[in-house]
Amino acid sequence: FIFYFLRSFLHFQERKRTIIANGRITQHNPAGNKMNTSSWIKYYVAFSIFIINVLAQVERPNLVVVYTDEHNFRTIGAYRELLGKQLGEPWGDGVVVETPNLDRLAHEGCIFTSFYTVAPVCTPSRASFMTGLYPKATGAWLNNNAMDPTMITWAEILQQNGYHTGYVGKWHLNGDEKPGWNSTYNFGFTETKWQYNRGHWKFYEDDPLHGPQAYEWTTESATKFADTMKVNYATDFLMDRGIEIIENATRSDLPFAVMISIPDPHAPNVVRPPYDTMYTHFEYNVPFTGQVALRKEPALPVWTTISVNISEAESVIQELEESRPRHRYFANYFGMVKLVDDNVGKLLNYLESRGLDKNTIVVFTSDHGDQLGEHAKHNKGRPYEASAGVAMLMRWPNGLPKQKVINTAYSSIDFAPTILSMMGIQWSGMSFHGIDGSEEILQKDTDYLDPTYSKRQTRFITDSGSSKWATAVRDDYKLTISRLEPWLFDLRADPNEIYNFYSDANYTSIIAEMQEELYDTMFQHQFPLPDTTSIIYWSKPACWDSKNQITTWKKRLCNELSDPRYSPGCRWRKIYEQCPVACARCCEDSTGPILLHGELRMCSSLSDLCSEKRIRSFCPMTCNSCQDRSTSTDGNTDDGDGTDGNESNGDDNV
Repeated sequence: FIFYFLRSFLHFQERKRTIIANGRITQHNPAGNKMNTSSWIKYYVAFSIFIINVLAQVERPNLVVVYTDEHNFRTIGAYRELLGKQLGEPWGDGVVVETPNLDRLAHEGCIFTSFYTVAPVCTPSRASFMTGLYPKATGAWLNNNAMDPTMITWAEILQQNGYHTGYVGKWHLNGDEKPGWNSTYNFGFTETKWQYNRGHWKFYEDDPLHGPQAYEWTTESATKFADTMKVNYATDFLMDRGIEIIENATRSDLPFAVMISIPDPHAPNVVRPPYDTMYTHFEYNVPFTGQVALRKEPALPVWTTISVNISEAESVIQELEESRPRHRYFANYFGMVKLVDDNVGKLLNYLESRGLDKNTIVVFTSDHGDQLGEHAKHNKGRPYEASAGVAMLMRWPNGLPKQKVINTAYSSIDFAPTILSMMGIQWSGMSFHGIDGSEEILQKDTDYLDPTYSKRQTRFITDSGSSKWATAVRDDYKLTISRLEPWLFDLRADPNEIYNFYSDANYTSIIAEMQEELYDTMFQHQFPLPDTTSIIYWSKPACWDSKNQITTWKKRLCNELSDPRYSPGCRWRKIYEQCPVACARCCEDSTGPILLHGELRMCSSLSDLCSEKRIRSFCPMTCNSCQDRSTSTDGNTDDGDGTDGNESNGDDNV
């Protein structure tokens, strides 16, 4: 612009001198009013700089983040398109929610197939999403912990760069306050009138005397808002407040960054009409992975257990599928998802009507998933895809290619550095734990548009809730370390996550690589597992009983062979090969290391610690404990850590 104006001005001056020299015009300006060339240049430069600043302000992208709670990504049509029927419709053929507006974000932008929460529990997940740091660094590493007030969020950085910022809905980073309106710390958000700390309220209103009010779904509240549910129901109300913040920003001619945190589809599973009846015609099957888990064919890993007797598996499956309360639970969950989708449509229509859609980045994601019966569990708290994996959709017509599929693994700590870079904001002074993925997201080269492309980078997930496990994950493999047996899922060969490939020699190199990365990250960023568990089986014991149903003896398990009624089964080769410990047929030290108080050690260095039961199981030869195994399961037929946590950390049996 400066070049253009200077060139035009100098051309005009030259033309004017030529005309005057030819005597075709006479100048009438008095000498005192005459502007010389240098003065004109100063004005042109100043004006040009002003124009550039105005254009820079206009061209800065806006940001809207729609953030749901406990949302299973398989309920979104765009993910089903990629997954296919078997993986995309786990509750039955055609048992789906149509989500055209969320699908539009993917079709007109990009969809992430391997995006994970850094911790599948509400508070730590949200803290990491806002700060780009692992949970322990934020102070909010347990549910209902308050985030350290010194934390700098991506919103604060945008605010410092001239953005009008706002937050509506559930925050869950201010400790135990409930609902907790208008926190002392705004963490970079200018408008926070409708930000509340926690609780799953179903109605809101602005009371003239008392300000913001929240209501659970009760007979009284449903009656109170019977005629205004489209206005006062949580999802509708919060989306409208978010749009109001955008309106405020545009009236001030400011770029905006707004986060709309919707508490649905988290329980309680209640939704307003007509969404409460839209999906009652479906019958909801127990997912394939849930049936497999109940039958123990194969059994669940040690970090997730169920309290159903194997002999009762078939009757439990039948009872679940015939249960009317369960049917209502699923129908309302689907209804909540549909209402979220309709409100995303409302947001997109609003942006288009104001001419804001082309230069606004719209992000849709969740704090964590909900297994919804997969692997015989509901809610979150485990490293499974439906629990730790979340939707991530981005649409930005001015900046993103359409229909882009991103397979590379990313996690919630990567959002802050990535979104700031996408928006052209310098953050070099920050020390994020996350990766800046903006290059891959924005790149339009052929390689990056290949739907099979992946950078094969590893991300990490921590069990902040129960401290039972730690996970390293790529788009193709997932390795989970826990107190007992390590697990490796091959997400390509076994997308249902039911088989353990850890003992397969074909995976030795990938296991070594991912374990090394996990070890470094786990200690560098203070994952709680090694702090709460002094002995961790970093490799699989050489002598190990299968937890699966005995293949040649239906409805029987290895740990039952100590019963005199079943112990004769150990005379059969196929049984003692599957149950070598219970049948006293194995006495070998493990060839890999054990993690002891944070240090990797081999059996050859553990002879002085054989008083520990789990050391004896790991190193039976070193500890001379083989004879004990004929009468004791010695820990390695343990189904895990007992109960599977508590509801606040997301562990619910099916």
